[in-house]
Amino acid sequence: MQASLKFLAVTTLSALAGLASVAAQAESYDGVLTHASALSRADVDAEAVRTASAPNQNVVRGSRGAEPFKAVADSKAVAQEAMRAAAAPDQNVSSGSRVNSKVISTMPHPMDVRTSNANGGSRL
Repeated sequence: MQASLKFLAVTTLSALAGLASVAAQAESYDGVLTHASALSRADVDAEAVRTASAPNQNVVRGSRGAEPFKAVADSKAVAQEAMRAAAAPDQNVSSGSRVNSKVISTMPHPMDVRTSNANGGSRL
């Protein structure tokens, strides 16, 4: 019992010493600082009224639906690429489809076959 009282007394004294050191290092409070503004109070009030009544003040980019799209690629080339990808025999197979496998397409692409047939060539 006596040891616990000594421990309590020592911890209380160390806590008080810590508080005293913090209080000694605290900065003094000088009150609210005055701020010199370039605008008068009436100018600030008028600006606040203009801002609060401005149209579209809370509108951010894209919040009113999709923005107009301007294409940078040739639409015919994009359509041709899409048709080629859609007709690919292995379009849903990637190199990670199976564990430790590498997919190498051995199938002829249908669009290549159609092109060579249209040009009079034959493909085996």
